[in-house]
Amino acid sequence: MRQKKEWWKWENCILTLLVVSVNMIVMGGCFDFYYDLNDDTMMLDIMSGAYSGTPDGHNMQTLYPLGALIALCYKVCGTIPWYGLFLCLCQFGCLYLIGVRLCRLGERCGKAGSAETPAVSAMRAGRKILRLGALSLLVWGVCLSHLVNVQYTVTCAMLSASAIFLFLTTPDTESGKRFIRSNIPSMVLVIAAYQLRSEMLLLTFPFICLAGLYRLTEEKKLFGKDTLIRYGSVLGIMLAGMLISRGIDYAAYSSDQWKDFRRFFEARTTLYDFYQELIMEDAWQEALEELGVPPCRQTLLRNYNYGLDDGVDSQFLMTLADYATDTVRKARDWKAIVKKQVYRYYYRTLRGGDSPYSTLLLWMYAAVFAAGICASFLLREAAAASGEEKNGWKMEKIRESMQRFDLLWQAVLLTGVRSAVWMFILLRGRDPERITHSLYLVEFALLAAMLIRARHRRPGGTEILRSTDIDTGRHCAGSVLRGVACGIVLIMAVSFCLITGKGMIKGIPALRAQQELREQVNENWYAIDEYCRERDENFYFEDVYSTVSFSRRIFDSAGRGYANYDILGGWMCGSPLYYDKLRRYGITSVQEALIGQENVYLILADQEVKERGLAWIEDCYAAQGIETVAEKTDRIGEGYAVYRIMRIQ
Repeated sequence: MRQKKEWWKWENCILTLLVVSVNMIVMGGCFDFYYDLNDDTMMLDIMSGAYSGTPDGHNMQTLYPLGALIALCYKVCGTIPWYGLFLCLCQFGCLYLIGVRLCRLGERCGKAGSAETPAVSAMRAGRKILRLGALSLLVWGVCLSHLVNVQYTVTCAMLSASAIFLFLTTPDTESGKRFIRSNIPSMVLVIAAYQLRSEMLLLTFPFICLAGLYRLTEEKKLFGKDTLIRYGSVLGIMLAGMLISRGIDYAAYSSDQWKDFRRFFEARTTLYDFYQELIMEDAWQEALEELGVPPCRQTLLRNYNYGLDDGVDSQFLMTLADYATDTVRKARDWKAIVKKQVYRYYYRTLRGGDSPYSTLLLWMYAAVFAAGICASFLLREAAAASGEEKNGWKMEKIRESMQRFDLLWQAVLLTGVRSAVWMFILLRGRDPERITHSLYLVEFALLAAMLIRARHRRPGGTEILRSTDIDTGRHCAGSVLRGVACGIVLIMAVSFCLITGKGMIKGIPALRAQQELREQVNENWYAIDEYCRERDENFYFEDVYSTVSFSRRIFDSAGRGYANYDILGGWMCGSPLYYDKLRRYGITSVQEALIGQENVYLILADQEVKERGLAWIEDCYAAQGIETVAEKTDRIGEGYAVYRIMRIQ
């Protein structure tokens, strides 16, 4: 009997681990795990030491405590892909935590480890399997692409979504200490998400606050001392963890060199992410010239190869960023922009523009509203059956009304908050899939938790309707409502299977084709990497557009050592690590090194040379009074060439 009790104690963990592991193994057998974007590969190179020669936590994207921890792991054992493992552990770890919680919530029909009939035991096991099966359908029908093509922004959102789900579905308790202890996983997930991608966590923070508000309004004493202490402690610990993380990050970047580069980084982000038209559109060419930006420098800014121009520093970019903020923003037709973005929001939300994500969200909202309507009627019947007094304190009536219609007003409030968040990102012009899909996942987790909590918060609430003391009419009404509720659950379950099934049918072939294309494109990157490493006495600069489409497998990228090449632009160009990298080859100026050092070369794609030519290089030097010519010295793979920039005497 004791062994049986020990088994039941770990049953949920073992069952969930088995299901998540099977999903992960099948994914690994069907697909390769990739870093989705070059942002993650750059972060990998920095933390693994491939970028500057030494593992370093200053990757500019994660906060320093997390970056330093991963860099330390690479110092201990550089052959293990620690960064990729961390991202995968976060993603599949979130699925594991959610799965365990779903299994525990599936034990309502019986207590694990206690004496129970075979029928009850089978029902309890069936609930767990169904819930884990639904989680697997969600993984394969909706999240598959982001689980295979890993991106740290989406991973951050998964951590935030899991924290929301775990917080809302944590069992109620009267003990303040137990409440705080039960929500430690949620607090840890939020702090980890903040360290991984602070901007994305802050974008999802309104949903985290809604989760806290929803649960707070269920308390018997809304403004009681114990209530404020419990919720204040959870919020305080989260904020303290975030502030401490930010403080350590600030201290790590406190040197003059890093402060200057952060100004450079922020100005560059402002220009390229929010006011790109200033650089890319010809209409602003004269304005740039008035600001002292010659045509040759404008060209380098457009093709991202600004690392070739030593004059592109923090002060220069800050001047452009200030001009963009003051002038370009005011020149925009905001009335037309708002109208356009409101329509885009409507299309993406209600017309299936982001299917299956948007379709799944509409389904969830329908489920929440249907459940809210049924619950309000059932609770009214329960209150009438129990003979509760209708008289009472005004505040108490308000609280009871909020609890009776909780799902309805919560869904309406969520709609307003999500609309504000979406319009914020749409009006800023920054709505790539890694952000929009992340918001969908967080919102789905909140809606799912609302439904589950409503189902389990009052497990005996509707039992009053079965009492023999209820008159026949009211009993029949309750039976009808319960029948309607069961019908709605069945319809929603079928709809969920159809949505996720359609997502699998379309998503799996599309993902397979995408990965085949990735591998074809990456053949050139493998060739370039091998070519450069075989000639480690040389240093190679790469044209940004020639190499921006490359990606990398997660589990074959460790132990590569120092990379003797770098792109001519990008978000680490001009950083202290960038100059550390160049100093290994005696390079203090890219512009001078390309024409003055025999071991410094330039790599370009034939397609880019065909489209843009080589005049942008020659013009850059001509502006300095130097005549040059680009001479092809070698070829790499099937579409790349190595050039030497020669000074014409």
